[in-house]
Amino acid sequence: MSGPGTTRTGTLPHARSGGAPAGRAASAAPAADAVTAAAGLPWAEELRGRTVVVKFGGNAMVDPALHRTFAQDVVELWHAGLRPVVVHGGGPQISAMLDRLDLEVRFEAGLRVTTPETMDVVRMVLTGQVQRELVGALNAHGPFAVGLSGEDAHTMTAVRRPAWVDGRSVDIGLVGEVVAVETAAVRALLEAGRIPVVSPVARGGDGEVYNVNADLAASALAVALGADRLVVLTDVEGLYADWPRSTEVVSRLTAGELDALLPGLASGMLPKMEGCLRAVRAGVRAARVVDGRVPHALLGGVFAEAGPGTTVVPDPEPEASPAPVSASPSEEDDA
Repeated sequence: MSGPGTTRTGTLPHARSGGAPAGRAASAAPAADAVTAAAGLPWAEELRGRTVVVKFGGNAMVDPALHRTFAQDVVELWHAGLRPVVVHGGGPQISAMLDRLDLEVRFEAGLRVTTPETMDVVRMVLTGQVQRELVGALNAHGPFAVGLSGEDAHTMTAVRRPAWVDGRSVDIGLVGEVVAVETAAVRALLEAGRIPVVSPVARGGDGEVYNVNADLAASALAVALGADRLVVLTDVEGLYADWPRSTEVVSRLTAGELDALLPGLASGMLPKMEGCLRAVRAGVRAARVVDGRVPHALLGGVFAEAGPGTTVVPDPEPEASPAPVSASPSEEDDA
C-alpha cells in the first residue's frame, strides 16, 4: 500500500484526467461514453469525491460478458472521480459447491441455512473464488482492486440472526446480522486510490464466523462509510408495483412508502429493499435497485438523475409550523 503522502493520481498508472489506458478493449467504449456524457451535468459533478457502495450479485456474476462489463463500469466510476466500494454475493457459486460436496442446500425465509460445514464452504467460495475473480477482472484495467473479508480488521461484526416462518422463529445456523462496522481498513484503501472488494463474511463477538446477506452487508457498509449512494444489482427490472399481476416497476418511493410495502414483498426482493430502507434512513442520500442483466446498468444507476430501476429516497423533512405572531408592546398598549 502507498505511503500517506502519495496522491491518488500518483498512486495508480492511469490518472483520472488521462482517460482509459492504452489497449482497453473496444467494448469499454459505451461505458466511457456514458461517463463522459454524465460528467458535464451539474448534479453529476456533485458526485466527485463521493463514496458509492455497489452490491454485485445476480446473473451478472455468472455471465462472463456481464462480469467484464461490470468491472469496466466500476473502473469508469473511479476515473469519473467517485470512490466505489464493491460488496459481492455468491449464492449460485456456493450452492454449486455444496452440491459438488454432497452437502444440503436449504433456505428458510429467503436465507441460507448455514451449518458449520456450510460455513466452511461459504468462506472458501466467497473469499477464495468469487472475490478473486472479481478482483482479477477489475485489475485487468490496472492495479485498482484489493479484496478483503468482513472478518478482516474487524470490518464487520455480526450476531446470530433468526428467521421467522409463519410467525415462529427458525434456527438457520451461522447466519449473521451486522451490528458494528469498523471502516478503517476500507477507508485506508480508498485514500490510497484503491477499489475495496468486500466479501460478506463477518466475525462474531462469540468467536463464531457468520454468513451475512450481501444486500444487508452492503447497506451496513454504506451507512458506516457515509456513502452518497447505494446501488444494488439484481435479476429483475426493479420493484414491481403489483407482482405477479403486473410488471410495472415503481421508479421512485420514499422510505415511509417502502416501509409499508416490506411485509408483502417476495423473499428474494425483501433483503434488497430492506437494505435500501436501512441505508436511506441512516443517512445515505439515495439507494437504487437496478437490473444487472442490462449492460452498463451500474453507470445508469449511479449517474442518471432519473435512472433505471427503483430509487428509494429519505422521507421529506416535515414542514416547519409558522411561528405564532405576538402583539408588539405598542399594540398591547392600544388594546
